[in-house]
This record gives sequence, C-alpha cells and structure tokens, in this order.
Amino acid sequence: MGCPDWPRCFGQWVPPTSENDLPANYKETYSALRDKKNQKFIKYLRAFGMNETADQLASDGSVLVETNFNATRTWIEYLNRLTGAIIGLFIIALVVKSWPLRKTHKSVFILSVITLIGVIFQGWFGSIVVSTNLTTWTITIHMLLAMVIVFLLIYLYQLSEFQHKSLEVVKGLKWVLVGCIILLLTQVILGTEVRAAIDRISMSGMDRNSWIGMLGSEFITHRTFSWIVLIAHLILMVQIMKTKGSKALPRALFILILCTLLTGAGMAYFSIPAFLQPVHLLIATVTFGLQLLLLFRLTDSKKVANQ
Repeated sequence: MGCPDWPRCFGQWVPPTSENDLPANYKETYSALRDKKNQKFIKYLRAFGMNETADQLASDGSVLVETNFNATRTWIEYLNRLTGAIIGLFIIALVVKSWPLRKTHKSVFILSVITLIGVIFQGWFGSIVVSTNLTTWTITIHMLLAMVIVFLLIYLYQLSEFQHKSLEVVKGLKWVLVGCIILLLTQVILGTEVRAAIDRISMSGMDRNSWIGMLGSEFITHRTFSWIVLIAHLILMVQIMKTKGSKALPRALFILILCTLLTGAGMAYFSIPAFLQPVHLLIATVTFGLQLLLLFRLTDSKKVANQ
C-alpha cells in the first residue's frame, strides 16, 4: 500500500519523497478513490455470480483504511510497478518477434499473445489488490496469475530453444514431478495466507519480535506442509539420480527447495526479517519455473522416444 492509487502513485508519475508534498487530506482523498474503484469491481463480481464475495467486500470497512505515508514503502511499490512495465514491454517485443512465425509456428505466436493478455490483466488486477487494501484472496489470485505467466514464458522458451537429448524417459517420473508442482503451488497459496496474517498483525503496531507468536493455524499448516514438499522432491531426486543424462537441472531444483525451507526457517526464528520475505517468494517462483522446464523436457523426451 505504498501507493494508494494506480497506475500513478499519489496522483504522480514520480512519487513524492515526503508527506509534506501531499495535501493535508490525502488519506480521505485516496480512500474515496479506492472506494469508487471497489464499487465498480463489486459490480463485476455480481455480474459473475460472486454475490457472497461482493457482499463481503462491500461490508468490509477495513479496505478503506488509509495508512500513513511511508517513503520507503512508496518507492518499493513504485519500483515494483516500473518492473512490471518493463516486463510488459519485453512481452510486447516477444509478440512482435513471434509475428513472422504465425503461419509456420502458430503455437508460439498464440502463446505470446496470450502471455501479453495475461500481463495486461495482471496489471489491472494489481490495481484491485491496491484498491481492496491487500485483501487476502486478491493477494492469492495476484500471485497465482504471476505463476501462470511464468508457466507461459517457460513453455515458450521450451518451444523455441529445447534440444531433444537432455533427459532419459523413466516410467512414472513425470507424474512424480507433476505431484511436486501441485504441492509447491499449494504451499505458495498457504504462504499467501501467512503473509496476509502477518500484514494484519503488523498494522496493529505490535513489536516485530512478537509477530510469529501471534500467528495461528495458517502458519503451523504452512510450516508443516514444507516438510511434505521437501520429502516429495527428495523422492523425485532419488528417482532422477538413477537415470542417465544431465542432472544439473534436477540438482538445481532440489537446492532451491532446500533454500525455500531455509529462508522460511530464517523468518520463523529471526522475527521475519523484512529482506527475507521477498527472497523467500522469489526462490519459490524460480523453483516453480525450473519444475516446469524439467516437466516439459521430460514430456518432449518422451515424444522423441515414441517416434
């Protein structure tokens, strides 16, 4: 919530660095703007038959609570938006580059366009995350949409660059990997629940050292589930090590799983250091990307073996 409006930040393309640069009634102003956007979004929810969700959003007064200006948070959010804009430009370039392939490699062009649509929708939904004041379910959807975009980009990379000789085809290995992917995505969703709980606790003004103790079942579930994810990837690693071919990608995947566990433990035992939160999430996202790349290579290797 470093920037209470979207796409600009406090009504400016370059955000302020001091609260003195804002009008005295800035909280009321941006709270009213977000309320207006939420009312429009509530209409969309009702149009899709999501009346219960619409009612919850309409009755939740906390979504309109404006926080005090914080320059650090504002510029972190602003850099996040700039990064998103750069990603959008790269994907526009991807669509342009794939245009000549629309007849010879139609799937590459279609997926490039779908990816661009996904990024545009993700940008718009990011504005909903802002207007609803980081409502838990919007954070989860926003994260899952990012994972979908990662999926599309990894698959496009696979279509354009893969060399069919990297992994041996082993019966059942692909389904173990699919199970690992499902477990990781489940863990990410559980993590967004924990993150939302931490946000609520942090807004109460409690000392950071007491945050972990205030977390409830969502934290215990997330922490316990991490061991299931680790064991599943250990089983995957044992199976892969019995095969022929390159082991670099599977080893990197397992190392990343260990890193997610260690960074999660670091947050639990060291009062959730602020720098570890994005690192933890980044590692999980890269892990998902490597899982997909490994899956696509196994699938393509199987196709080659059957020819």
